Amino acid sequence: MKEIFKKAKKFICDPAIRLRYLSRAGLYNHMSDEKYLKKKFKLEMGKELDLDNPVTFNEKLQWLKIHDRKDAYTTLVDKYEVKDYVANVIGKEHIIPTLGVYNKFEDIDFDKLPNQFVIKCTHDSGGLVVCRDKSKLNKNAARKKINKSLKTNYYYSGREWPYKNVKPRILVEEYIDVSGDSKTSSGNKITADELQRENGLLDYKFMCFDGVVKFFFLDIGVIGKGTGHAEEYYRNVYDRDFKLMPVLETRQNYPKEIVPPKNFKEMVAIAEKLSKGIPHIRVDLYNVDGKILFGEMTFYHGSGTTNYFEPAEWDKKIGDMINLPKK
Repeated sequence: MKEIFKKAKKFICDPAIRLRYLSRAGLYNHMSDEKYLKKKFKLEMGKELDLDNPVTFNEKLQWLKIHDRKDAYTTLVDKYEVKDYVANVIGKEHIIPTLGVYNKFEDIDFDKLPNQFVIKCTHDSGGLVVCRDKSKLNKNAARKKINKSLKTNYYYSGREWPYKNVKPRILVEEYIDVSGDSKTSSGNKITADELQRENGLLDYKFMCFDGVVKFFFLDIGVIGKGTGHAEEYYRNVYDRDFKLMPVLETRQNYPKEIVPPKNFKEMVAIAEKLSKGIPHIRVDLYNVDGKILFGEMTFYHGSGTTNYFEPAEWDKKIGDMINLPKK
């Protein structure tokens, strides 16, 4: 009862939260993309959105949502269809194996699945269930989460156009994890492999601009030991040479110095191949026991409404990295 009251209070008092709830209910679907984005940006970021002369990273993402639309982008955000594209560009050895694709949760034959696997929706962000032990999987909770995602058109919440026409399906993939024990070396340094064994898969998010990696986010503990994305985790911001940059983005740095994996330069090269010809895109990769695996491609990091930089001027500095194409 207290939780219900707490949510109701937030709904009444916080217009940004109210917009999110009402948007999920479809009450803003009739609104034009430009008008909706201006309203959302003002509530989430606390300032007016200038689409005529965007200069910051978050502003330019909103501009790209409206003015940079290509049919190929729909394929790139479809978590199943993108696999063929990526395999053709960098090789199928970088693809996480698919165990099945389904239209309905009830179509999944769990008896035929291995003990560990990952369930995700092809058309959204957050429709994810990580199963590390099939005997302990709460199927009812998984069904509820996945079915809720299947009923939602992810495009409407942030007007991320590439998602608008993605067919909602369920993708089941092999569970990927690192080998070895979780013991780590002492001191202020830790290798990426040690860190990964201790905190779960590291998520390398390469920020690419016209096919060039300018910097990347390293998310630490984003999956952790739970069944979905963690709410609290570390995020380091590095340049393309794995040097820590003097900026925070929304989250705090990991307290130890991290030594990059030996094949890090290959990761950069892969991200650049996949991002060629696109004004800006984020390419997510994993590095598991020396093997580089493709995660996903994201056009609008944080939808451009949840990214907070410290110092704040980095919103403009990163915005300068995006060369907006002609309308």
